[in-house]
Amino acid sequence: MTLRIIATGGTFDKHYDEIAGKLTFSKGHLPQVIKRARITVPLQLEQLPFLDSLDMHDADRQRIAASCLRADETSIVIVHGTDTMRETAEVLGKAQLPKTIVLTGAMVPYEVKNSDALFNFGFACGIAQALPHGVYIAMNAQIFTWNNVKKNRDEGVFEKR
Repeated sequence: MTLRIIATGGTFDKHYDEIAGKLTFSKGHLPQVIKRARITVPLQLEQLPFLDSLDMHDADRQRIAASCLRADETSIVIVHGTDTMRETAEVLGKAQLPKTIVLTGAMVPYEVKNSDALFNFGFACGIAQALPHGVYIAMNAQIFTWNNVKKNRDEGVFEKR
């Protein structure tokens, strides 16, 4: 079994730009994350244009859906920003692809101390290989179906709707 990883940006892949004093995108962190997580299953990494999920539009979600549809792999992990992860999961869920698609991300960028990125990524990769076909969100050791999840912005967690 080969696992497909689709990177779309989000907080997970943000980098602190010391000159500008803000979080931006540079090269993606996933090659390093994959190595650090010591994932031994064969995988394919696809990097789409990096976006903060608040800047995603319908065309961006359709690009993600097209990548999932094109993929030979039936287990897919999408690294996505948490603010609109649910909206992308809904697009994918309604498409009813015969694949297991797990969206994950981070509340704290990968390169920042005490980030949840590495754990969330590893967790998502494991469950993407074990869950039945469908679309899920995996955050902080919890699994949610695409149509029964919301982000609790006050607590900084995902929970059932």
